[in-house]
Amino acid sequence: MPREEIRSDRSASQAGSYFFNTLQEMSRDWMTRTTAEVELGLKLSKKLTAAHSVPDAVAAYQEWLNEEMGARAEDARLLMSNGQKFMDASSRFLSSGWTNVGMTT
Repeated sequence: MPREEIRSDRSASQAGSYFFNTLQEMSRDWMTRTTAEVELGLKLSKKLTAAHSVPDAVAAYQEWLNEEMGARAEDARLLMSNGQKFMDASSRFLSSGWTNVGMTT
C-alpha cells in the first residue's frame, strides 16, 4: 500500500473518531439538560404540594418561571455551541472522506 494512502486512512479514521466523539458529547449535554428539566418540574410540584395558600403557590410558580427562563437561555446557548461543534466535526469528517476518494482509485 502506498505511503499516502496509509496516511489518508489514518486521517479518515481520526476524523471519523472525532465526529463520533462530538456526537457523544452533544448527546451527553442534552441528556444533562433533560435531567435538569425533569428535576425543575419535580421541584415545582413539591413546592405546589407544600403550598398552603395562593401566595405560596404564586411564589412557587414565579421561582419556577425564573429558573425555566434561565434554562431556556442555557438551552439556546447549548444549541448554538453544539451546532458549531457539529458543523466543525462534519466538515472535518467529510473533507477527510472526500480527499480519500481520489487516492483510493
